[in-house]
Amino acid sequence: MNAILMLKPKATVAFLYNDCSVRQGLEKMRAHGFASIPVISRKGQYCGSITEGDFLWYLIDNRSAELKFLETSTIDDVVRGDFNPPVKVDVDVNELIGRALTQNFIPVVDDRNLFIGIITRQDIIRFFSEKINT
Repeated sequence: MNAILMLKPKATVAFLYNDCSVRQGLEKMRAHGFASIPVISRKGQYCGSITEGDFLWYLIDNRSAELKFLETSTIDDVVRGDFNPPVKVDVDVNELIGRALTQNFIPVVDDRNLFIGIITRQDIIRFFSEKINT
């Protein structure tokens, strides 16, 4: 199955650059109301996903929520690269469904590990609902 059929392209997805400050990351997540967001490098490579909990534990571990600390720390300091690994566009439908059971979105990369977008749980449900109803 080609994941392109369900893909929300990068241009329409909120994401963070890995070199942004922690403060910028928190502000962007708050503005969009997300609990988790993809992180990419300036070259477009997928670095991982970051959650509100990641930020919280980072602040607790460093015992600081001061503005200066938040502005000098980067997303690279917080992101877990092994959390929510990406899939390629030729991903097996069973893997997509399995991943959607535990994640709200699945990051999608091309063969060069460049982030091209996400597939949301809602997109998967909508796709199969339309197939059933046609």
